[in-house]
Amino acid sequence: MLPLGLLLLLLLACCGAARGNLSRDESQPTTSDETVVAGGTVVLKCQVEDPDDSSLQWSNPAQQTLYFGEKRALRDNRIQLEKSTPNELTISISDVVLSDEGEYTCSLFTMPVRTAKALVTVLGVPQKPQIFGHEQPIDEEKLARLTCRSSGSKPAAQLRWRKGNKELKDEGTEVVEDPNGKTFTVSSRVEFRVTKEDNEAEVTCTVDHESLQNAERSTTQKLQVHYKPTAKIEPHPQYPREGEKLQLQCDGQGNPIPQEFLWEKEGSDAPLQLSSDSVLIFPFLNKSDSGTYVCTATSSMGSVVAKYNLDVSDLPQLPTPHVHSTPGPSQPISHASMATASSFTPAPIQDASPVPSTSSTYHAVIGGVVAVIVFLLLSLLIVLGHYLIRHKGMCIRHGETVTSRHRPKPAEAHT
Repeated sequence: MLPLGLLLLLLLACCGAARGNLSRDESQPTTSDETVVAGGTVVLKCQVEDPDDSSLQWSNPAQQTLYFGEKRALRDNRIQLEKSTPNELTISISDVVLSDEGEYTCSLFTMPVRTAKALVTVLGVPQKPQIFGHEQPIDEEKLARLTCRSSGSKPAAQLRWRKGNKELKDEGTEVVEDPNGKTFTVSSRVEFRVTKEDNEAEVTCTVDHESLQNAERSTTQKLQVHYKPTAKIEPHPQYPREGEKLQLQCDGQGNPIPQEFLWEKEGSDAPLQLSSDSVLIFPFLNKSDSGTYVCTATSSMGSVVAKYNLDVSDLPQLPTPHVHSTPGPSQPISHASMATASSFTPAPIQDASPVPSTSSTYHAVIGGVVAVIVFLLLSLLIVLGHYLIRHKGMCIRHGETVTSRHRPKPAEAHT
């Protein structure tokens, strides 16, 4: 058993050690790590419970003193004193740049000197993404290869794609360190096969990064897709009549739009018209214009054929549309057949002799009726005149008879 005196000494030593540990904890400064976006402001706070009549100091990663108590030590107007008390020293750094990143030290000059570290992380803001590969039109059924690129992010940003409202899966992402050794350039690629429905479709590349604070930063580009043309023939007026003017419009669609139109009539050796004008005009419809007319519309993506069947008859008929498609070996062919009461014929190859139209026949009938009425009136006048003449003659003869009856007979000659 230990002597009582020795036990008292051990107890006093333990109490002194505990008191010393407590004293050291209260004199230890505390800080916190901070993250700031480049261009923003970071606030560094250092606190201590028991300063032990000593001053607090902030220094940068290069161990340059920024503030010692309330005294500025480094001439940098971006660094400002926010609060200085025996228990706290708070400063702020505005317009933060990437080179401001690192460990900042808060020191309490006691014996020994006590320090606390604060790690400042500066986020590099990614630039607005750029899309490459859309500069030239893409042919129908070919692969579109697009690249999206964004520089200046720290850490490396994430890129995502969409076409319209549909997400696109990328083919790979590449991350390259920028020349400053702190930020990164990120590239992403997508590939997909285009159709004519993709013409004017919007493709969007979006960059995601914590520095954007949920704000979207994206770029949108429209695709230009070249596809084969289509064509159909439209008559103007839609229901023409014999003897009237007719225009056939070869309506060519596509990207690019057809620029050459060839007009032909089946059964004729020579073409009717070859030009950039898609309209074929017939100034006066005749029965000889009946036939099938063919329009071949051509663009850089190929040719398409549209057919129109015209039947000119004496009386107008309602058109009976009939559309069918016949694929050719090298080009799409669409046939539009329509029977109407008229067709048009180009003057160089058709007989333009006029044929009485329905309206002309109607006028002729009216003229005939009027002629008959006039004839009947004239006949009636002639008959009436003849009757009056005969009646007058009878009256004259009757008058002579009456006079002869009352006239005295001449005396007979005496022999």
